[in-house]
Amino acid sequence: MAKEFDLIAEVREVSGKGASRRLRRSGKVPAIIYGAGKAPTAITFETNQLLRKMEQEAFFSSVLTVKVGRKSQQVILKDVQAHPAKRMVLHVDLQRIVADEKIRMTVPIHFLNEDVAPGVKAGGSISHMMTEVDITCLPADLPGFLDLDVGEVELDELLRLSDIPLPSGVEIPDLALDNDRDVVSIHIIKEVVEEVEEAEVPEGEAAAPEEGEAPAGEEPKEDEGDS
Repeated sequence: MAKEFDLIAEVREVSGKGASRRLRRSGKVPAIIYGAGKAPTAITFETNQLLRKMEQEAFFSSVLTVKVGRKSQQVILKDVQAHPAKRMVLHVDLQRIVADEKIRMTVPIHFLNEDVAPGVKAGGSISHMMTEVDITCLPADLPGFLDLDVGEVELDELLRLSDIPLPSGVEIPDLALDNDRDVVSIHIIKEVVEEVEEAEVPEGEAAAPEEGEAPAGEEPKEDEGDS
């Protein structure tokens, strides 16, 4: 089961870019809740509260409980707009969930026993082609992450989506589409060293003189001084 997170929010009365900038300057993050056949609700979160929650990996793949006034509703995180250079959240999109309706989420993959894999002991390096995966499930079945054991992988072998053990009620949509993607492999990484050959001077042509040297067949000239 995914970890539980509780968030306190306030109804947002104003909208627009200017209003959002003022909210962020006052330490709040504008957000919106939509879905489940209800009208969207504009809300705000305290910036520090949200940043603390976002420090935990599970926050992004869990069912969140948002309390607005006396009412609470369960949601999932659909999008976070972050500032490209500052530790600042610009906007958050949340989707309401219904207990008997499946949701689609992206959850991280946790790789187990990489250091004891036979392929690693044989000198290979691990390559992660995927570090997260899309899943579908009912909200109650949502896992915070999926484990993939690499402990038996030999050199030049790989594991695919179909090798990930799935909890009850959890599915990977790609597999239903016969898209069994590669997830992790172990190979020896070979360094490619290119040899640079010295350029040959065509017969009959002399190499260009170094700075300060006279061309072949000429005596070096003395610097002309002031007379």
